[in-house]
Amino acid sequence: MLNVRLHHGESGGSSAQPPCGSGGGLGGRLNLLLSCARWQPDPWVERLPRMLEPMGILSLEARTGAHASRIIQTTPIHVAVVDLALPLDDADDVTPELSEGGSRILELLARLESPPPVVAVKRSRTHRDDTRDISSALRLGAFAIIDRPSGLSDLNLILDILRRCLERHHRGCWPRNPDPES
Repeated sequence: MLNVRLHHGESGGSSAQPPCGSGGGLGGRLNLLLSCARWQPDPWVERLPRMLEPMGILSLEARTGAHASRIIQTTPIHVAVVDLALPLDDADDVTPELSEGGSRILELLARLESPPPVVAVKRSRTHRDDTRDISSALRLGAFAIIDRPSGLSDLNLILDILRRCLERHHRGCWPRNPDPES
């Protein structure tokens, strides 16, 4: 179990998200953590960042739990798509069945001062393991849990979920990154 509590911004600052803003800070108006295990080619992972970039959404891609952890520690995350099959590190002997990176990233995000909405991507496993993954993701505050997208046709589902994340968690407005000088 990871015993870390991360805070974005300076100590003593407000933890509330400001209302509508133009963004600022690192990246665009909205920072999206996009983790993908890449056990097989995933065209939606390659296409999604290109579709979102013109809207000012910076997709920060992570291939391992360690890489995602470094991103979370250095960049404000407004929305996260977490692959539950994400390996913890680059070890050659990691198999999809033994991956722990996705659940560790859910734990890290849940401990943030202002946890972002999280879309958890399920791995293909037994019904019992699926139930365990879903329960764990919900306990850690996942906004939505989806099956692994099988192709470009599933992009509409992901885009709709991201739209709902923005509406519900950021009141339909682009969040502003914390001002490092305040």
